[in-house]
Amino acid sequence: MNEASPWWSRACLRVDETIAAQARARQAQLTKPPGSLGRLEDAAVRLAALQRTPQPSLQRVWISVFAADHGVAAEGVSAFPQAVTGEMLRNFAGGGAAIAVLARSLGASLDVVNLGTVNDPGPIKGVHRAIVAASTANFCEAAAMSAAQLEAALAAGAASVRAARDAGAQLFVGGEMGIANTTAAAALACALLQRAPAELTGAGTGLDAAGVARKIAVIERALALHAVAGSDHERLRRLGGFEIAALAGAYVACAQSGIPVLVDGFICTVAALAAQRLNPGCGEWLLYAHRSHERGHAAVLDALHAQPLLDLGLRLGEGSGAAVAVPLLRLACDLHNGMATFAQAGVSGATA
Repeated sequence: MNEASPWWSRACLRVDETIAAQARARQAQLTKPPGSLGRLEDAAVRLAALQRTPQPSLQRVWISVFAADHGVAAEGVSAFPQAVTGEMLRNFAGGGAAIAVLARSLGASLDVVNLGTVNDPGPIKGVHRAIVAASTANFCEAAAMSAAQLEAALAAGAASVRAARDAGAQLFVGGEMGIANTTAAAALACALLQRAPAELTGAGTGLDAAGVARKIAVIERALALHAVAGSDHERLRRLGGFEIAALAGAYVACAQSGIPVLVDGFICTVAALAAQRLNPGCGEWLLYAHRSHERGHAAVLDALHAQPLLDLGLRLGEGSGAAVAVPLLRLACDLHNGMATFAQAGVSGATA
């Protein structure tokens, strides 16, 4: 890429295939039947290759939660009032939110980023203010973001990754909070995948059947208005949200910096789809934590050829599903690093 290229289009680091081969060879020598630990073996090999070390580790986990409001909330697409976004920032910082509990349990760093809320709580200890605007525009009437706003949101994600890198993070988890953001994610997924809203639109925070039907109609209006969008970058600008763009920017920045990513649920997976459309090289740095209960998540995972680690019916967001999957990956690393080989244990290996 030339110097005029946007930062998010620049090359991502390559996975270390030599380390991957070494890790696979070690798995073949451990005191177990070949492949008997299933996807735990695959996860350990993948992390070894991404971290460029024969002994992968996930002791230093960084969680960034991006919060932002959406203009489309005016269309009545959420079961909760828009004021909740700003109120939840205090809950994150105060330690009462699910992701705060999980971060404490994991010993993970929790980075909360306020990108702009209608109900602005003001400065809060433990919340980083990176305000883009109080809200995106209502994408039923106009583009959700200006070009400058999209650039600022992408950059906010990259800034969190720089902080994670400086802290020596071995894994990055992105989370989100924003009333009406399942509507934005569904609309963006429909545009990126050329799928009908009825296929990808779910209940979000708990809409009834009538609420889901209204949400589908809102997304249909938005897709009709923005059908002229000629690029995936433009689709993100017109239909995304500040926190979705920040996640996409973070995922690309992680791939450029060499930090593996564990992707959370529906909204984060749509952000991962957008990130890969912006920079296809980031895809191999993304691991997927779980298949959520939100209707469109399975379809987006399938489009990404992603195999999530868990399926627990989760639909909270915040990065919570990814945090729940971290212990599984830690155990995969412990097994890979700590098990004896046949030679070390004096156990006869399989010959056929």
